Amino acid sequence: MEFQADDVFSQEDVDSIVKQAITSCLGDVVYAQKKVNDQINTIVDSCLKELQSLNRPFKYIVTCVIMQKNGAGMNTAATMFWDSSKDGRCVVPWTNKTMHVIVTVYGCAVNIDNAAELD
Repeated sequence: MEFQADDVFSQEDVDSIVKQAITSCLGDVVYAQKKVNDQINTIVDSCLKELQSLNRPFKYIVTCVIMQKNGAGMNTAATMFWDSSKDGRCVVPWTNKTMHVIVTVYGCAVNIDNAAELD
């Protein structure tokens, strides 16, 4: 089965889904350490639900980091060994007055040559 245009990892679609999830959860919220775990779970769950609704043949992995804005540095790195013509990654940095947020979405294509194999 060949992938069609709608079956390609779309960074633009993922970027808008992630930004919407972050802004709806955090907006102008002030950093509070006790709330960070719940905020991360809310953002990740929202992203996964919206990504699933795209009905594209991908398995998604979503990570989220929330860090208090206090002058400390933050560096991240990732490397992947995959089919770069089908799989993709989208990193969305976001910030407000009190926190830094980085959400990363990995999309791994599910290539099903024979639909009967799903049964």
